[in-house]
Amino acid sequence: MQHNNSNLVDNSNEEDGRPQADRRLENRSFWKAGAFDIGPTKWNPSQGELEHARVHPKFLHSNATSHKWAFGAIAELLDNAVDEINNGATFVKVDRIYSKRDNSPALLFLDDGGGMNPEGLRKCMSLGYSTKKTNDTIGQYGNGFKTSTMRLGADVIVFSRTYQKGQATQSVGLLSYTFLRRTGQDDVIVPMIDFDISKHWAEPILYGTKDDWDNNLKLILEWSPFASRDDLLQQFEDIGSHGTKVMIYNLWLNDEGIYELNFDEDDEDIKLRDEAARLAKISKKMADTQAHVSYRLLHSLRVYASMLYLRKFTNFTIFLRGKPVEQFNIADELKYRKVVTYRPQSSSMKEAVVETTLGFIKEAPALGVTGFNVYHKNRLIRPFWKVTADGNSKGYGIVGVLEANFIEPAHDKQDFERSSLFSRLETKLKQMQMDYWKRHCHFVGHQPDKQFLREMQKTSTEPLQTEDEPLNQTFSGHAANPRLDLSGSQTGSRDRTVFNDRSMVRAPPGFNTVSLNKEVVCSDNSRDIDQICDENVQLFMRCEQYMQREKELRTTVEDLEKQVAETKRKSVELSSRIELLRRKKLVR
Repeated sequence: MQHNNSNLVDNSNEEDGRPQADRRLENRSFWKAGAFDIGPTKWNPSQGELEHARVHPKFLHSNATSHKWAFGAIAELLDNAVDEINNGATFVKVDRIYSKRDNSPALLFLDDGGGMNPEGLRKCMSLGYSTKKTNDTIGQYGNGFKTSTMRLGADVIVFSRTYQKGQATQSVGLLSYTFLRRTGQDDVIVPMIDFDISKHWAEPILYGTKDDWDNNLKLILEWSPFASRDDLLQQFEDIGSHGTKVMIYNLWLNDEGIYELNFDEDDEDIKLRDEAARLAKISKKMADTQAHVSYRLLHSLRVYASMLYLRKFTNFTIFLRGKPVEQFNIADELKYRKVVTYRPQSSSMKEAVVETTLGFIKEAPALGVTGFNVYHKNRLIRPFWKVTADGNSKGYGIVGVLEANFIEPAHDKQDFERSSLFSRLETKLKQMQMDYWKRHCHFVGHQPDKQFLREMQKTSTEPLQTEDEPLNQTFSGHAANPRLDLSGSQTGSRDRTVFNDRSMVRAPPGFNTVSLNKEVVCSDNSRDIDQICDENVQLFMRCEQYMQREKELRTTVEDLEKQVAETKRKSVELSSRIELLRRKKLVR
């Protein structure tokens, strides 16, 4: 990218009578904005200029197509602000503002981080530069700012103020796809200007001649929403002594000519218009499922941002349209939570330990939502990742949360790079989900897993219940079978835990549930949930035994009924013969 523009020639004309900055691209749909012919290109370097590989403006668009999802692009910009926590940032504000030039909507990101000096801004606006190589930051490719801003709008202007090495500076940079297209550039030109504000007034910082600086200022004023130098400098007022302000304007439209981002439906949110329209067409039967957070995050930025970071911030807040975003971790409200430890076979992380929290969503079994929220370095990469095949009801209602730092995210940070480690993780998560289902499905109303019950019968040392023993009883101690890892969260008094089996389980077909539907009262105050779960499994084992006994008795009854029917038949036949013989004697 070029930043010094002393030889720039403006090839645009005034055929439509409007100022240059008021003219937009002919095609405002993002997915069609890269469809234009490349004109003649001059490859001869200027006098004294070395040959270099150029970046055509078309690359800005093709590079941005890595973001299939607009919220993924917004997440990149939030990441930049969150990374600034290391430099003292306490907030990032995301809001809709209006362009001063044409009153069109624009997207604003404002943080109070350390800001960027002139060198830092040039790296930010260039491709491939990144200084984020610590374990605390997710950015590493030096490409996120360009792809994300160009995915959301045709143009972006950046204001940054900082104090470094005894010098206070403020800088402005413009990355304008509209400018590059309209002026027929064959290289990416990025006008930038810098000021030294150490002496409490804005003194231009020159990296070339004064004419170069003035030319950059002219281009910024011509193609940005700000028509004067005073308007431009006014934008630093809400930054304070340090921080960065990003304004994305000429936002993209969808194929129907409407803004992709919907600011009007909710004053405290930003919605994705096309996704919301798609969900509005679903059947009423699916309405409850689509209202779940796993679907709402697809079209609500507030919901998505609330889950974007795994650990809750202590001194940092995301403000969306003036209201703080409340962070949300679905693991906090799962029922019957269980933590499974996994040690990935990674040479780069030999001591890595991954803890996965699993449980049933609070709406189970009514909703079939399932999947794993997989984070990388605190950032959500794959929300509600389904590891089981569609149509398999086993696992419905189970959700897991984990942080997988041992696999690398893709460039758009919406998925992971496919690798052997990724494949092994997928297999492990599927195993976790199926094992959890086998041990816990009956807690939320599903039939108990028969294989699990058979395993329990084999390993249990407690004598099975006899016919004369009542099924509903008060347990004063827990079963002697080996302790199961079936811990879960259950509200209620610690002194007296009551389980109503009508709401907790559904008995298998044909089983007499009269006694099972009674309350099972745990009078031992010292027992914990694990013991109760063990006893619950024992009840199902006894239930299984009764079902088997009932089946055997029914077979016996059927055999006896057949014998009775055969006896009756023979009795009728003998009676007929006797009657026949008696009549013959009377005739004689």
